This record gives sequence, structure tokens and C-alpha cells, in this order.
Amino acid sequence: MTRGDTSKIIIRPAAAEDYQAIRDVWRKSSLNVCEDGRDGEAAFRRQLEWYTGLYLVADDAHRIVGVVLGTHDRRKGWINRLAVLPEYRRRGIAARLVTACDRAIRRQGIEIVAALVEPQNHASLRLFEQLGYSTAVPVTYFRRPDRPGA
Repeated sequence: MTRGDTSKIIIRPAAAEDYQAIRDVWRKSSLNVCEDGRDGEAAFRRQLEWYTGLYLVADDAHRIVGVVLGTHDRRKGWINRLAVLPEYRRRGIAARLVTACDRAIRRQGIEIVAALVEPQNHASLRLFEQLGYSTAVPVTYFRRPDRPGA
């Protein structure tokens, strides 16, 4: 594949058997993987059923090269865990994943789609801004997990 050629990469719903490859994409992309919690295989399989059609992968000839997880609470949709293998970056794959996930969430009747991006993740910040997401939402995020890694 030449740099920039994404014509053979398809965006498709993730399947349970994709778990190991997805986990590898997260690791190679330096995402923190909480295998004892939300990113564990059992949790992934459960969530895959809850959010049918919202967990998406970028597939290059049966090799998973990118992933995004869409969720919602029936009121607001969330784009989570976006990652693309380093050697596949800067080809528009992340934008395709986000756009496909956003559309899938909205097809379920959700009118607001959001993403949390860490301030040091400049590439993701630029991506979401380019895709029309706004940062003009003044909030303070609180959380109370049941256990570390949850």
C-alpha cells in the first residue's frame, strides 16, 4: 500500500473475534489498556452486544489497523478509544472511523455526539476540530470508579 492509499481499507463493525487485534492496536498506539476492567475481553464482548454496530474497525485485507468504540446513554453518544496503528496514520483513517461512528450513533436517534480528548493529544484535538466538533462546552469531569482500572 502506498502512503495515503486507503482505497482497500474498509470500516466495518467489530466482532468478538477481533478483540486481540483491537487490543494490539490500542497498545501499539500507546493507549492505556485496562485488561482487568473496561478493556478486558469479557467486558468487550458484553459491550459489543450493548452497542451493536457502534464498535468499528478499519480493516486492511483482514488486518485491523484502526478502531473506535461508540457508546451512548440514550441521550448522548460518545466516541471512545480511537486508535490507528502508527504506520497507518495520516491517511484519513481516524477521520473515517470517527465519521462512521458518529453516523451510526445518530442512526440510533441520538442527537448529540461527544468525545473526551486528553489535552496533550494534539492529533486528536485537531481531528475533532476539523470534523466540526466544538470545544465550547464548559464542564468539569468527575468520576468515581468502583475499583482502579474500571
